[in-house]
Amino acid sequence: MEQLETFEDDFARVARWIEAYLKHPERYRVLPAARPGEIAARLPDAPPEQGEPFEAIMRDFEDVIVPGITHWNHPRFFAYFATSSVPAAIAAEALAATLDVKVMLWRTSPAAAELESVVMRWLGRLLGVPESWTGIIYDTASIAGFTALAAARESLGLAIREEGMTGRALPVLRVYATEHTHSHIEKAAIALGIGHRNVVKVPCDAQYRMDPAALARAIDEDVAAGMRPLAIVATVGTTSTTAVDPVARIAEVARERGVWLHVDAAYAGVAAMLPEQRGLMDGVDAADSLVVNPHKWLFIPMDCSVLFLRDEATVRRAFSLVPEYLTTTDGDVRNYMDYGLQLGRRFRALKLWFVLRHLGVEQMRDRLREHIALAQRFARWVGAEDGWEICAPHPLSVVCFRLRPHGIDDESELERINAALLERVNATGEMFVSHTKIDGRYVLRLAIGNARTTEADVAAAWQILRREARG
Repeated sequence: MEQLETFEDDFARVARWIEAYLKHPERYRVLPAARPGEIAARLPDAPPEQGEPFEAIMRDFEDVIVPGITHWNHPRFFAYFATSSVPAAIAAEALAATLDVKVMLWRTSPAAAELESVVMRWLGRLLGVPESWTGIIYDTASIAGFTALAAARESLGLAIREEGMTGRALPVLRVYATEHTHSHIEKAAIALGIGHRNVVKVPCDAQYRMDPAALARAIDEDVAAGMRPLAIVATVGTTSTTAVDPVARIAEVARERGVWLHVDAAYAGVAAMLPEQRGLMDGVDAADSLVVNPHKWLFIPMDCSVLFLRDEATVRRAFSLVPEYLTTTDGDVRNYMDYGLQLGRRFRALKLWFVLRHLGVEQMRDRLREHIALAQRFARWVGAEDGWEICAPHPLSVVCFRLRPHGIDDESELERINAALLERVNATGEMFVSHTKIDGRYVLRLAIGNARTTEADVAAAWQILRREARG
C-alpha cells in the first residue's frame, strides 16, 4: 500500500526537480499561455483503477501541470504581493507532511504546540509586539481577520455566542475601515452577521491613510443614532498603495470610545524588523489585535498568517467548545483548537522556525532592505521618464504608476491605454504585473518581494514596460 520500497528514488526524483526549478525559475513564462479549460481537457475524466508508476505521474506533472502554472517563484513576478519560498521552508513543509500532526490539543502534538508558542515569541520580539501578547498561526489574514472581528463581537457582552443574532432585539453593529482596507474584512462582516452595509468607509487623506477625525465623527454619529461600534480596522501597508494608517491617533479614538482596534499589517508588518522601519508599529501596542503574514514577505510558502492578541481569553470565549472526546487532564496548556473555527490545524510553525534559523535575522533584514531599495529605484526611473507618472506614495516595496501620454487627460482613455499595456506586458510571459484603482484612476502596480529578484530583473521589467508602451 505505502510502496516504501521506491520512496527513496521517488523522493530523490522530486528533490532533483525542485533543485533545478529553484536554480532557474526564469526558464518559465511567469504567466502561462493557457486558455480556460485547456488543462482540464488534457486530464482523464476518472482516476485509474490500478496504481500508476511514480515516473508516469511526474511526467504528466512536468508536461501538463507545470506549463499551466503561474510561477510565483519567478524573479519577475511583480503582481499582487510578490512572494517566494526558500529551500529551508520547502524542506520543512515536507517534514510537516511526513509527521502529519494535528495541532489542536496540546497532547495531539506537544512539540508542535510548544514550538508555535516559542516561534510566536521570536517573531513578536522582532516586530516590537508587546511581550504579553499571544501569537496564533492561521492559514491566511482572511481567517485571522474573521477571528479578530468575532472576538470583538464577543467583547461587547451581547450573549451572541449563546443566543445568536436572530429572533431578538440587538443594536446595529458597525465596523470602521476605509476604501483601501482589504476586502476580507467586509467578507468577515458578512459571515458574522454584521452585514455588508454596516462596514463604514471612513474618508482618507491625500496619502490614502484613514482620517482619525473623520473616524471619530463617524463613530459619534452612529452612537447618536443608536448603533453599536464593533471594531475599527487600521492598515499598515494597504493592498493597493501600501499606505500606512496613523495607528497611534486611531488608537486614541478607539480608546476614548471603547472600540476594539484591529491592525492589518499582513504585508508590511514584517518590515518592522528593520530598525529604520520600526515606526510602522507606532501605536500598535494600544490595539487589541494585529495580523502579520510571514508567507507574504518572509520567504515562507502559503499558508502562514499570524494573529497577535492583547487578550487571548476573549478569543477563547468566542470559540472554545470542548466535546467529551476531546477533554484532557493536561493542566495549564494552550490547546490551539480553542482559538478559531479549525479543529485540526497544520504544523505551520515548523517552516517559520526553519526559515528564521536557516536564514537568520540579518539575512532577512538585508533582503527586505534590498526589496525596498529596488522599489525606490524603479520609482525614480518611472518618475524621470517623459509620458509616465507615479500615482501614489511608495514607502515600501510596491510602486503604483501608469503610462500617461502627452495630451491625454481623459480618465476613461487613460484606463483603456493602461489596461491594454497590462495585457501586452503580461502576454509576453517575461514578467507579470497587476493593477488597481486609486481615486477612480486605473494604475499599474509593481510589487517586489521575491527572494530571487535582483536589480537586473527590475531593470528588465522597466525595459519591457517601455518597449510594450511604444508598441
